[in-house]
Amino acid sequence: VQLQASGGGLVQAGGSLRLSCAASGFTLDDYTIGWFRQAAGEEREGVSCISRVDGSTWYTESVKGRFTISRDMAKKTVDLQMNNLKPEDTAVYYCAAYTRRFTGQAMGVMMKEFAYNYRGQGTQVTVSS
Repeated sequence: VQLQASGGGLVQAGGSLRLSCAASGFTLDDYTIGWFRQAAGEEREGVSCISRVDGSTWYTESVKGRFTISRDMAKKTVDLQMNNLKPEDTAVYYCAAYTRRFTGQAMGVMMKEFAYNYRGQGTQVTVSS
């Protein structure tokens, strides 16, 4: 059972990246999937989440309007489209899978308070100014 995040890189401020989270050994559709990030010397931060229950989404305030989380049924991935990137978005981004049945804004609480079931290796996102 494994999760793998990919798609990170170096981009200038204002640019875009698309991260993908893929699974082996289980089906992503059966899980609520969240994206975390951790900048050097900082606490881990929940960024976005998509529910296994109803497909609802949650975003941390700082990325609202810039990031979009979605499930790609054809690729069997959960993607995080990141637009208008800012230097403060620089971090290692991880995807994580939850069996919990949270929806909507409650997923923000879930990412803070509850342990994930699986987490993949991260992908580095660096935004230059």
